[in-house]
Amino acid sequence: MPNIKPVSDLRNYTDVLKDISIGEPVFLTKNGRGRYVIIDMDDYEKMRATVKLLSELSAAEMSVKEKGWIDADKAREALGV
Repeated sequence: MPNIKPVSDLRNYTDVLKDISIGEPVFLTKNGRGRYVIIDMDDYEKMRATVKLLSELSAAEMSVKEKGWIDADKAREALGV
């Protein structure tokens, strides 16, 4: 179940921080609407790595669509194998 709190609870931020753990962010609302999320640093780093990987995969996909694939011999040659 998501942990949702009003942003005003940050007055006692130590209580809010106690509720944060890996895989369990705290969602903060402002005027009854979702506004902020506080997540564990490990989750943040994983999310950034995922975004970077997906970005690289997307760029590779675009390259394949524009330039096509290379055969295995050319790949080995390019890698020096």
